[in-house]
Amino acid sequence: MSCLGNVLWFLFGGLISGLSWCLAGILWCITIVGIPIGVQCFKFAGLSFFPFGKEVRYGGGAGSMLLNIIWLLLSGLPLALEFSICGIILCITIIGIPFGKQMFKLAKLALFPFGSEIQ
Repeated sequence: MSCLGNVLWFLFGGLISGLSWCLAGILWCITIVGIPIGVQCFKFAGLSFFPFGKEVRYGGGAGSMLLNIIWLLLSGLPLALEFSICGIILCITIIGIPFGKQMFKLAKLALFPFGSEIQ
């Protein structure tokens, strides 16, 4: 079932959300200091393209918290807002609820991506 969900996701919203992460990664990689943050964005782009069957675990230490604060102020809020609005729109219909839940998972990840693992 997750294969079918991933195919439908990619066609009807995953491409846009994955490209959002790629855009954020490119913008961060323009600067030398932002390269580690950009690499993290590209890792999460893979999750945005195909989220079904994958789980995100949150954790991390002080370094992750510092990066999350910087990320939240510069890139996290616009991405989280985009994913939240798309999630609300998808949850209007019963068929779209599983896809809306994936958007909300990505919105939470957009707020605090550092220190999290994709499983």
